[in-house]
Amino acid sequence: MPIETVEDLREHLELAITVELSTIPPYLYAMYSLADAGSSAALLLRSIVAEEMLHAALCANILLAVGGSPRFAEDVHLSRYPCALPHHDPPLHLSLQPCSERLLREVFARIEQPETHGAPPEADSYETLGQFYHAVERGLVALAADGDLFATPQAERQLADPSFYTAVTDDDNDSGGLLLVDDIGSACQGIEVIVHQGEGLSESRWADSSHRELTHYFKLLSILDRTNPLGEVLPVPTDPRTADYPPNLRPVSHLFNAAYRFVVLLLDELYSPRADKAPLVDELYRVMTRVMGPLARWLVAQPYGAGVAAPTFEVVDVPAPAREHLVELSSDVVQAHPDLRGVHEALMAGVAGAQRARSTLDSSHTGSGVS
Repeated sequence: MPIETVEDLREHLELAITVELSTIPPYLYAMYSLADAGSSAALLLRSIVAEEMLHAALCANILLAVGGSPRFAEDVHLSRYPCALPHHDPPLHLSLQPCSERLLREVFARIEQPETHGAPPEADSYETLGQFYHAVERGLVALAADGDLFATPQAERQLADPSFYTAVTDDDNDSGGLLLVDDIGSACQGIEVIVHQGEGLSESRWADSSHRELTHYFKLLSILDRTNPLGEVLPVPTDPRTADYPPNLRPVSHLFNAAYRFVVLLLDELYSPRADKAPLVDELYRVMTRVMGPLARWLVAQPYGAGVAAPTFEVVDVPAPAREHLVELSSDVVQAHPDLRGVHEALMAGVAGAQRARSTLDSSHTGSGVS
């Protein structure tokens, strides 16, 4: 069905956010399963994750520009694994698995499969993400022609400062980044960034005009053809559950899940109408790199069953005030595992930063439940 109303458009932009976020845990899990975290294959997977986050942010900007609102504070955008990639036809099943050539070929490369030349836009039951995004773009253009679609773009809520996103290794700033969406031109530009970086256009290998960054699809092919070999893959379980872990691992696994949920809550705060978003951006990066990363690497070093443990990416409740809740969880973890003290310190830095922000706001009430 084509996108014919503004309500249809907003629903499909919310779906786009869900699709982008649903791919992140499987990619991260595969990356964590690689023994050499600094290998070319691991860095390529990390580069894809960074741009999936960017794509979710761009979709949220477009959604706000057409009068909608992302629902990061709820769990509607979060997936529970194993699951199906939303609305993909034929069904494409996502799960948390150790990295393998089969996983890259049969799942990841299908997620990033380029659309064939002349393929029709598909808003629902899409065969490729390129066809889905072109259906969204067609809906944007048609609805913008019929009325003032961008009358209230909610610029103050958008995450649009280009400095908030910096390309990581194997990505290039020239392929696109954050941008303010306030008209049809900028909305289409956002869609173009998503498609060029991800699936690319037909058989184009490059996400940027200077040919320094491969599309996601061709990054995966470079691993499959062993230009960037996988190397040693750790024997992590498939779709693990915290409840199945031994008691000494459960608090660490739960803390990882709470940290990932907190990252999404930070997105909700970032999309609120606040003047200074830079401290929150810094905190988001800090939680991903200094909390989630070390916790994941600690888990994959712990014996479990016939192999090793790994993050479970289960959706958990993080009650307000969320920062203090994570500090409490990490304090308990550090008592049992002193080598994870750096995680606790990184979370404490978030609490201190939030307190400084509140002090400058004095008695204003612009904060939310994540503080």
